Amino acid sequence: MTLDRRDFVGRLAAGALLAGMPMSSEAREYVRSRSSASPAEEWDLSWVKRITGKYRAIFDVPEIDSGYGVWRASIWGQQYQEVLGAKPNELSAVLVLRHNGIALAMQQSYWDKYAVGKEKNVLHPVTQQGTDRNPALLSSARNEVPAMFDDAALDKFLGRGGIVLACNLALQEVVEGIQKKESVSPEDARKQALGYMVPGVIVQPSGVFAALHAQDAGCKYIRAS
Repeated sequence: MTLDRRDFVGRLAAGALLAGMPMSSEAREYVRSRSSASPAEEWDLSWVKRITGKYRAIFDVPEIDSGYGVWRASIWGQQYQEVLGAKPNELSAVLVLRHNGIALAMQQSYWDKYAVGKEKNVLHPVTQQGTDRNPALLSSARNEVPAMFDDAALDKFLGRGGIVLACNLALQEVVEGIQKKESVSPEDARKQALGYMVPGVIVQPSGVFAALHAQDAGCKYIRAS
């Protein structure tokens, strides 16, 4: 993709702002969106074709919130089947992990290496005590939660055909953290960040884009964290 002089200077200015100026998270997200545009063909939008059936919902998860946003996406499906008699193939659920919620998209190895639980003051969803575990990936097989909570985990949600989308702008913060701590290039840091993501999670241009595009496909929106 080619850049004219104004675009080039603008991106240099954005880089300078990110490096040396105190900014709110919203301002940083805006600058990243202006300075990291990519051609549409780079993004995997095939997930839209998987949104089928009578009941469609998009769960917006911008905060870690003990992983409850992920749990709510699973509870919804169970309740629709129990109360309304809906069949599994009539349900489509889209989960968008953005802003601080991007941490839920990362495997436990990332949480361990970068002490996410301590840094973000994460609470266990059952005990409400501090935890170093990704609350969206807990399992009774590791004695982390009672067995009744197993199906609410992110990997189980994916295994049932749930669609999980991650915000690229929020992921960039993960990339910058890796780059700083590991002293690697931006390219290497992004490669590492993508390698830490839970398999099956699909990166989108932004969480806002993902949430709105899911609604374009007929999903009802709910803020889940």
